[in-house]
Amino acid sequence: MVDLAPIILFAYNRPIHLSKTLEALKSNTLAKQSLLFIFADGENPKKKEGFQEVRNILKELEIEQNNLAPFASIEIIYRKENFGLADSIIQGINAIIYRFNKAIILEDDIVTSSAFLNYMNDALNHYENELKVWSVSAWSYPIDTQDLGDCYFWRSPHCWGWATWVNRWQYFKRDIQWALNNFTKKDIDYINIDGYAPHYFQQLIANHKGKIKTWAIFNYLIAYKHNALTLCPATPYIKQIGFDNSGTHCREEGGIFNSHIINTKFPIIYPDTIVESSTALARIKIFERSLKKPIIIRILRKIKRLLHIF
Repeated sequence: MVDLAPIILFAYNRPIHLSKTLEALKSNTLAKQSLLFIFADGENPKKKEGFQEVRNILKELEIEQNNLAPFASIEIIYRKENFGLADSIIQGINAIIYRFNKAIILEDDIVTSSAFLNYMNDALNHYENELKVWSVSAWSYPIDTQDLGDCYFWRSPHCWGWATWVNRWQYFKRDIQWALNNFTKKDIDYINIDGYAPHYFQQLIANHKGKIKTWAIFNYLIAYKHNALTLCPATPYIKQIGFDNSGTHCREEGGIFNSHIINTKFPIIYPDTIVESSTALARIKIFERSLKKPIIIRILRKIKRLLHIF
């Protein structure tokens, strides 16, 4: 496999999660051939715990790279100020993707399969010229995988281990007013998985009200305007470990979004056509409908805390 995409990893103050994420990434078969860029956010005076431990881990990683070279190269950007996760991700992707034309993006609570980089890079190469494919996701809903094949297309980009190309990302904008003014009731119904998952568009409303500051919902809205889809594996190549009850406010119910197994299959067979899987969509609707309202509210609050939002 040639022309590997750079990996962009975002970190702040979760040393245990970061260590697990890095160890899993090192175990990937393509790690030694991959460029790794790490954006370490600056200190937030209101949330200092874990900050220095993360910096120490990254300094140790630099030493390890000099001695053992677990990656082709590592560049760590130590931010002097605190950007917050949304701005850190947007600016970090901009800094790298325009140099390399594509990128694989991770946060510090994503444990990857040993085949993660194989899948991501192969899919990026496979769909590079298919503009209807907006992004490649390593995560997927924990649904029945029967008859889904190795992977499938569906409408929403995901942010728990994903990749994209510069000629898709170039359209990204975190423009709240644009989003409020350019989506009809019919559009919103589509965004909300035909009404089964209203929490999607509610993220935009929460951004508008200043309750949260996120970026991923805007990527979804822009993908929709381009009539684009995202490639998802039938079985995820990652595990989200942010919902592990390790922090003061962490709750375990978010684990319902993780599959019981992590995918190590590669190579894979891609869908014959770039159309949304009606089978996957129907099962995702059932999954969304099964979520009890109190649980989804708690999960959204947990996501807010994971994003360091106040």
